[in-house]
Amino acid sequence: MRDQLEPSLADFLRAARGRLSPDDAGILDAGRRRVDGLRREELAMLAGVSVDYYTRLEQGRSKSASLEVLDAIADALQLDDSERTHLHTIARREPTRRRRADKPQRLHESTRELLATFDAALQPAFVLGRRLDVLGHNRLAGLLVTDFENMPAAERNQARFVFLDPHARDLYSDWEGVAADTAAMLRMDAGKHSDDPRLGALVGELSIHSPEFVKLWARNRVHERSVGTKRYHHPVVGDLTVAYQALTPGDDPEQTIFVYRTEPGSASRHALQLLSGIADEPSALPATETAVRRTPDAGA
Repeated sequence: MRDQLEPSLADFLRAARGRLSPDDAGILDAGRRRVDGLRREELAMLAGVSVDYYTRLEQGRSKSASLEVLDAIADALQLDDSERTHLHTIARREPTRRRRADKPQRLHESTRELLATFDAALQPAFVLGRRLDVLGHNRLAGLLVTDFENMPAAERNQARFVFLDPHARDLYSDWEGVAADTAAMLRMDAGKHSDDPRLGALVGELSIHSPEFVKLWARNRVHERSVGTKRYHHPVVGDLTVAYQALTPGDDPEQTIFVYRTEPGSASRHALQLLSGIADEPSALPATETAVRRTPDAGA
């Protein structure tokens, strides 16, 4: 699994080049192409490097790319900020050292208090850590998505929820988009922590049980969420759309707080109000739904 987890500069460059069309790159396309995307010589020209040098990079035969060259290649490939960061990370990786066991990530008490304050504002909120582990969430987030705190600790993970829990496919109106983003977020984490055995085990588990994950992982896409929207089809309160924002607590830069909001007076705000009210009267929930809702938020 280590080989599957280890980010490959060659694979990343080939995948990114294959996604960039000649039209998008401003290249007049003369003749038929056997594969999608730009040719190596076209990408080298756009980046201002020799074809031989770029070919050696893409074939994994050179480990000496400078910051300037990497930025030129990133510009030529039209990478976004997350992709550019990932490129620099995997291209200039330090020699692997013996990994010390990670200290378990814990929520600071002030973070827990902050999550609780969002409940009063009808804002679902949750915290993701390394490997997309769900470290905590407020009451409303658990009601909206699923209650991880009632799961075994090893199962409290957003990627496991998205790819392995049937509830997720019904819950997310755009499950395919959520799944693609989730795989790309894991790929971003692998760029930073390719020697993390727990991450390797997670990728292995998802690869065995989810054909969709295997396809998405092979795309070599990376992604970091900061702001955006998400659509849900909740089994009790119906359809709703939330806007989210990502925040970083000061005590751990590898934790991310996601806060959802809805527009005042909107149907989505009403749905959250209804969900919060129903939760105060568990008998009002269908029996199967009561069980589901007592399972914290798998995140995004």
